[in-house]
Amino acid sequence: MKVKYDKEQDIMYVSFSDEAVFESDEEKQGVIIDYSAQGTVVGMEILSASKHIGNPLKVEYEIA
Repeated sequence: MKVKYDKEQDIMYVSFSDEAVFESDEEKQGVIIDYSAQGTVVGMEILSASKHIGNPLKVEYEIA
């Protein structure tokens, strides 16, 4: 999994797979989910990330 944040564009992208994106759906306003040809989630893009995430520059990773 990779997390990228473009500070200038205020866009966060979370990549779950290296598979090619076949289609994308804006599930909720400003949240775009990318799917592979098989229907699995490839990634998620959050537009205006700083408005939806407290601090998009801080990423925590937890294994439970």
